[in-house]
Amino acid sequence: MKNPPVVAIAGVTGAVGQEFLRLIEQRKFPFSELRMLASARSAGKTFDYLGKTYTIEELTADSFDGVDIALFSAGGAISKEFGPIAAKAGAVVIDNSSAFRMDPDTPLVVPEVNAEAVRRHKGIIANPNCSTIIMNVAVWPIHQAVGVERVVVSTYQAASGAGAAAMDELEQQARDWAAGDAITQDIFGRQYIWNLFSHNSDIDPLTGYNTEETKMIKETAKIFGDDDLRVSVTCVRVPVLRAHCESINLTLKKPLDENAARELLAAAPGIRIVDDRVGNRHPEPLAASHEDDVLVGRIRSDAGQAPGMGLEIFVAGDQIRKGAALNAIQIAELLL
Repeated sequence: MKNPPVVAIAGVTGAVGQEFLRLIEQRKFPFSELRMLASARSAGKTFDYLGKTYTIEELTADSFDGVDIALFSAGGAISKEFGPIAAKAGAVVIDNSSAFRMDPDTPLVVPEVNAEAVRRHKGIIANPNCSTIIMNVAVWPIHQAVGVERVVVSTYQAASGAGAAAMDELEQQARDWAAGDAITQDIFGRQYIWNLFSHNSDIDPLTGYNTEETKMIKETAKIFGDDDLRVSVTCVRVPVLRAHCESINLTLKKPLDENAARELLAAAPGIRIVDDRVGNRHPEPLAASHEDDVLVGRIRSDAGQAPGMGLEIFVAGDQIRKGAALNAIQIAELLL
């Protein structure tokens, strides 16, 4: 791999693609050439970036000749079609879709948890689900210290998880409601503002878990390298523009009091403690938006378990940033 590398972004016009560009600039990620790739309808558009005018190119099988790192955020179907093509052309693909996450030959990486897995790539590295990333960053330090036997998590997921169009519709619904107009319902087929509902992914008729919940269960076991870890999840959409929250209950293998847990979490990478009991200030999506760190608070022993054997935490993380683009950029930094 050349250093600085040739970098391609597949899906550059989407919310995560645009976040890739902001992070490359903010983190001063080095590149010798940057290729901006998107669908045919976006090809030919130009915009200025870092003092240069770029033209968006149509994503084709020939887009990856000479590319060293390919950042993908264009959906699973595109990743399945073009990811192997990019890898065969010599690029290392960092894919933000679910296409390769559970492939046993593809590393699934959260840099704060299993950075060493990057070494095992065979041309493609998978970025985990956004909710999985946010949970794993917060749970891993506890799992390392005393072992986690069981995780019960409820998510409060923002519109950003469904893309820029869902964020736009939530804003439009606010305008509709304020004007007394009919509520626009093109994305989720229901009113989103002043409402919450079960995550919009498909529900397995046998298990009752939806796809988002199943991702968190399976991906966490793979990332932690612990098939015995039990995870139970309920995923919910809430009328928030950006940044997911999660209520996490842990059953521990060894005792850990809340003060020791707070110290562990405060020292862990990628975490910022927001836990003011007196002022009732804890993680909130507005505070987490556009932030790199996962905010962790409401740290307390679980009153429903034996003393020291259970822990409650509440977290907030920017789904577009740490839950997607930042995690991928951190993986790219590991490659360099």
